[in-house]
Amino acid sequence: MGVRCVELPGIGTKYELETEKGDRVAIIFLPSRHFQLYVQQKGAAAPSAAEISPSEARRLGSLLSGAIIEAEKEAVEIAFSALADLRIRVHTYLIRANLAGKSIADLQVRTRTGATIVAVSRKGQNTVSPAPAFTFEDGDIAVVIGETEQLQEFERKVLES
Repeated sequence: MGVRCVELPGIGTKYELETEKGDRVAIIFLPSRHFQLYVQQKGAAAPSAAEISPSEARRLGSLLSGAIIEAEKEAVEIAFSALADLRIRVHTYLIRANLAGKSIADLQVRTRTGATIVAVSRKGQNTVSPAPAFTFEDGDIAVVIGETEQLQEFERKVLES
């Protein structure tokens, strides 16, 4: 029931899941951000449909949502059952050279976008709740939280600046 990952040069990244019954499900993520889904039942010569368990379905859902494709672009959306209209996204972003040397305060992230930087990973070291004076370096991975629109503003107004 493990997931295997294989880089396919010139094609994309293939993730393959073998179910408890021995069926295989393969998803290939293409550079165009589209994906191909292949299913082959145990012992079958050609691809077909496979029955998967709830835990396998959750794993497949994670793959299809892109949650494990690229660490620097990982995202999770949280919906609260008691607050049906509240959806919060937590997203990771790779910090590029254009932001190196700038602090969170310099970028005015919350003021300009409404989003909040809740953590930064740098060369394997994590800083949770970085202070406004925290200065970015090229290659940092920032964990940002907010509503979908706030994260879109963060991408436009901060990452692309």
